[in-house]
Amino acid sequence: MNNRNKVKKNILLVVNPISGGVDKVELIETVKQYAATVHLEMIQYDTTGEADIANIRALYDKYKPERILVAGGDGTIKLVAEAMEHHDVILGVLPAGSANGFAVDLDLPTTLEENLEIAFHNNFMEMDMIVINGKKSLHLSDLGINAELIKNYEKSEVRGKWGYALQTFTTLNELEEPFTATITANNRTSTCVARMIVIANSQKYGTGVTINPDGVMNDGKFELVILKNLDLFIFGKIITGNIPVNFEDVEIISTDKATIETSFPVSFQIDGEYCGTETKLNIDILHQQMKVAVP
Repeated sequence: MNNRNKVKKNILLVVNPISGGVDKVELIETVKQYAATVHLEMIQYDTTGEADIANIRALYDKYKPERILVAGGDGTIKLVAEAMEHHDVILGVLPAGSANGFAVDLDLPTTLEENLEIAFHNNFMEMDMIVINGKKSLHLSDLGINAELIKNYEKSEVRGKWGYALQTFTTLNELEEPFTATITANNRTSTCVARMIVIANSQKYGTGVTINPDGVMNDGKFELVILKNLDLFIFGKIITGNIPVNFEDVEIISTDKATIETSFPVSFQIDGEYCGTETKLNIDILHQQMKVAVP
């Protein structure tokens, strides 16, 4: 018999070893055992922060996995999505980050066993990605106070929700003046003063708070959620996930293309990763760019 017919089918598991500050040994072993029960060979890749995209592509080319599972937070999922943007492969999400907003938006369950069932199953969504100044975003990016919080969190030693809580206090203490933003979208240009502008492909932050009630991840549009007079009390509530956005000083613009220019350099983050300061953002949508396993 030709040995080629006996080639075992593979899955690739991409693990971020440091996401969420939790050990992944048990998770990896559970995935390996599950893969074996469905006759798949598991190939593991641990991200390092260096050449990850090239390494993931090389593994894909070598092993041609049936699908790719991602154990990490929003940043790890985005990394794999970028690596696979020209390949027809389904991603399965195993939430294991400090903030798992993307998993919250997909309505993924909380247990690993349930998520494995979904990740290995054939239900999937063809979802959009946003491109901001050439960088991809799957979920929620923003300018302003929340990006400042993420910058402080990334510099701190304490991980997880407690780390976010500590840095919320620091961020609010060091709060600067609001910025002026000139926004062009839907053939209209407007100017506003804002504390924060969210560029949203979906609805919720990892805390569970709904920041963009009308967000749909595969409709070919994104929303700009402009939070104008964001006082400290309301920001604290948003960060802790206690309040849906329904107060008056919010404007939501739905579009497929936009530019934002700010009066001074403002902190900016993509999918939970701090990206420095920006004075101009060019934003586009990539419609139905990636396949992701869903319940």
